[in-house]
Amino acid sequence: MAFQFRDRRQAGRLLAAKLVAYANRPDVLVLALPNGAIPIAFEVALGLDAPLDVFLVNPLELPGREALTIGAITTGGLVVRNHEVVDTLHIPDYVIADVAVQEQRELARHEHIYRHDRLPPEVRGRIVILVDDGLATAATMRAAAIALRQQQPARLVAAVPTAAHDTCDALRPVVDELVCAITAESFDNDRWYEDNEQPTDDQIGTLLERAARAHAGLARTY
Repeated sequence: MAFQFRDRRQAGRLLAAKLVAYANRPDVLVLALPNGAIPIAFEVALGLDAPLDVFLVNPLELPGREALTIGAITTGGLVVRNHEVVDTLHIPDYVIADVAVQEQRELARHEHIYRHDRLPPEVRGRIVILVDDGLATAATMRAAAIALRQQQPARLVAAVPTAAHDTCDALRPVVDELVCAITAESFDNDRWYEDNEQPTDDQIGTLLERAARAHAGLARTY
């Protein structure tokens, strides 16, 4: 099997080259969707000399039918519904609310692990580059984009090393720009990354700290 990327770090360097127009700008912020996107976003942030942080999105699964995703909850507590499923199955609001409360606890736990006591970064008026490791479907990236829109960024850029053509088409309406290093008919992490190991929580924390130190070395007032 021929892989397109040796690992996510290599994919991140390639993606950073595609985003060079945003390099060395004080208003750029790189946000990563955990977990697999963190090493990619780390390379993007280094390549652009931009700060790096995480933006968490937890799926909301229908109780008893966990294969059905009824929505997502994001950093900041915003619930984005999957209207196709919710409306078709007539799922009541209280069910969505109960699931959201449970997932909010898990999301808050991970935010503490990744960010400790740091507040989420300011998004309003900034160019936000939202990074994932690939798009099999647009669901997670779409939920994150909708949530970030409410924080009024100046520009919202979705960036991935690879994605399926039809997934790109589905995502474009909710972002200002979509940057994809390689598009294909389909997406599968096991086919695209030779080293497909997901980073651990400790590794994610280390990468975020390293990115913060690297950016502080050339820090500018925003």
